[in-house]
Amino acid sequence: MKIPKPISPFRLSSLLRTQKDPTLAFNLVKNPNPDLRPTAKPFRYSLLSYDLIITKLGRVKMFQEMEQVLHQLKSDTRIVPEEIIFCNVIKFYGRAKLHERALQLFDEMPQYRCPRTVKAVNSLLHALLKSEKFDDMKQVFLGMEKYARPDACTYNILIHACCLNGCLDDAWNLFDEMQRKGVKPDKVTFGTLIKALCVELKIKEAFKLKNDMVKIHKVSPNTRLYEGMITGLCSVGELTWALRLKDEMITNNMKPNSAMYNTLISGLFNVGRQDEAYGVFDEMELNGIKPDTTTYNVMINELCKVKDFGSAYRVLKEMPDKGCKPNIISYNMLIGMLCKDGKWSEANDLFEDMPGQGCKPDVVSYRMLFDGLCGGSQLKKAAFILDEMVFKGYVPHSASIHKFVSGLGQVENMKLLFRVLESLAKRNAIDEGTWLMVVSRVFEEDDHKLCIASQILDDLLL
Repeated sequence: MKIPKPISPFRLSSLLRTQKDPTLAFNLVKNPNPDLRPTAKPFRYSLLSYDLIITKLGRVKMFQEMEQVLHQLKSDTRIVPEEIIFCNVIKFYGRAKLHERALQLFDEMPQYRCPRTVKAVNSLLHALLKSEKFDDMKQVFLGMEKYARPDACTYNILIHACCLNGCLDDAWNLFDEMQRKGVKPDKVTFGTLIKALCVELKIKEAFKLKNDMVKIHKVSPNTRLYEGMITGLCSVGELTWALRLKDEMITNNMKPNSAMYNTLISGLFNVGRQDEAYGVFDEMELNGIKPDTTTYNVMINELCKVKDFGSAYRVLKEMPDKGCKPNIISYNMLIGMLCKDGKWSEANDLFEDMPGQGCKPDVVSYRMLFDGLCGGSQLKKAAFILDEMVFKGYVPHSASIHKFVSGLGQVENMKLLFRVLESLAKRNAIDEGTWLMVVSRVFEEDDHKLCIASQILDDLLL
């Protein structure tokens, strides 16, 4: 029998790089050569192998497995890990809002034979920002001088935290401090402060800072700064200023992206400037920016808000002609608003049209239509939709079931009521407690009907 050739450290790295399944990759790392005798020499892992498996596991939040590899790395004294490995792990913890684990790993980095620099500090500060742990951020910043000097990125993260926390005075203090310490503010610094000023309705101060960054600090505004300002202005309804900035961008040969146009369109609708919103929409294509699905969805949503359902439906129908296929959000927004406005028949027609347009209804579609039909007292159609949705594995909200069953009881449609209850029970879409509560409310004055319903329940639970 031919003995398979052992996997080398270099080969293991290559296999890890190409292995898409993180579980299989982890099992490979645990036992690279399962066919070798137990007396064989221990496998010598490379730094690249550690880096690859830690990153692969961290990205998919397999933290228990990732921490097993980290524990092995700590014990593998041959290896001197690079700081980027720990920065990545701290980033993964931050995304999962596991700030305590991020703090612990940062404190343990010296045990891994890895010194901490400003890069690790910035990764930790950003992870803490994700969890809005502002006090912990302050403590980390106050103690970082022992092993690192803050840079522009450090201050930018802290300034962003102050702005999120509504402490604009503290943000300005940090802005002054970074200059005293010889750290030059950059575009991110100014963009964060300017956007915060816009949100605080300090429009004049925001534009003054924008001018100062160019004239005094010699920092040119970029597209991201303009987008941040426009977003901030739109959020507080200052659309005139936002439109001026958009025109300024175009004058300075900066190309606004579709996301910025989407923000402007939504903002204009919100303040009742519908005609200007259409103008901005038309301007997109003139400037060579193709509206995307999000753009059309913004239009549909805003038109529905002002109950212009005809225009919203036309936008939906125009999308394929513009090379942009409607998605489930496009349909659900329109269905939801139609139902909310009592136009259950139109919502039902649109719902039935979805499969023919290559878009299958999801649980949200069914729930909204079911609620709309119940609200319109279209109980037979609601029963049909309910039966279809539970058949597909979708469960209505409990409150919707209660309302529906109560409605059937009030109109004395007992045959349909029992069929609905039976259908729900067979597909485990209603629990015993809810069933008995609803049925007892409907039949509280009719012992005979209650007994029949209870018998159905007993039969199904056998």
